[in-house]
Amino acid sequence: MLNFTVGPVMSDPEIIEVANKSTPYFRTPEFSEIIKENEKLMLGFLHAPKGSRVVFLTASGTGSMESAVMNILSDDDRVIVINGGSFGKRFVDLCELHERKYTEVKCEFGHALRPEQLKGLEDHSALLVNMHETSSGVLYDMEMISSFCRANGILLIVDAISAFIADELDMEKLGAAAVITGSQKALAVQPGISVIALAPVALERVERNKEKCMYLSLKEALKDGVRGQTPFTPAVTTLLQINKRLKMISESGFAKAGEEIADIARIFREGIKDLPFEQVSEAPSNAVTSLRPVHGRAKEIVRILKDEYDIWVCPNGGEMADKVFRVGHIGYITKEDIQKLIDALHDMNDRGLL
Repeated sequence: MLNFTVGPVMSDPEIIEVANKSTPYFRTPEFSEIIKENEKLMLGFLHAPKGSRVVFLTASGTGSMESAVMNILSDDDRVIVINGGSFGKRFVDLCELHERKYTEVKCEFGHALRPEQLKGLEDHSALLVNMHETSSGVLYDMEMISSFCRANGILLIVDAISAFIADELDMEKLGAAAVITGSQKALAVQPGISVIALAPVALERVERNKEKCMYLSLKEALKDGVRGQTPFTPAVTTLLQINKRLKMISESGFAKAGEEIADIARIFREGIKDLPFEQVSEAPSNAVTSLRPVHGRAKEIVRILKDEYDIWVCPNGGEMADKVFRVGHIGYITKEDIQKLIDALHDMNDRGLL
């Protein structure tokens, strides 16, 4: 079964081999060194500023989103939340749940944030953004957002869960206080670990803010991370897979990993130009192509690909369920794999199924 969803994604056979072994005991010096190596490699790949730290939470990406809202932000903050789809709405919901004062900036589905939408919000203290709104495929203009935040002394927290590796991301250049990603996206390992990189400005906030939780505590995670450990039992095998994957990327080159994803995205988009689809995103990420079938039937297209072609693509939910589906370009995808999907869609079109 070929998997072109946006996560969990297909993994390299060498990564799968790590999971084929029994999970080892982790309160050991050897495992601590692996965690420390993971942190060092992640900081390098993110271009994190000097003095930054990385923590690994056993949770999906939403766990790190919630931890950031609880532990980096405080009751004194006024937060801008960019909402362009399901995951922007998740940040809104988290701010609502944890009683953060916020202003929601809504973007039309598939449309990028415009500079004029931020006018009048210069007095806010923090901004939450999903760098890539995975539900629509939109990649926001992070340079524009960064410039706005820098000019107004606004703390920038970036969800790069599906953008990391797939799209250009330089934490220091952006002036980002925190960047979030997850194991099952372009890192292409099993689900279970979300990652938060914290610049010194975020570390200072975590230290001074009153503790709001136990399991998602960044204070405790940072304290245990000094010795290469976690406060609670982590997803040990996933952390071992991350270590293998990060070292593989380091050996072949981080830029190359991103170029390969961009190449798969380009091949797919060019290969379906003559099919009855409209691209949803006006500024698409390399991670995913979001498609609107001209004749509708998105749910049926997803089903037929699964049942008749052994191919998974990513459905949308809610009111978009029969209007939009998505094709992921992250994970262990070869040019031969993406061509099989292109051929399947052309065959469906020839059969009158699109």
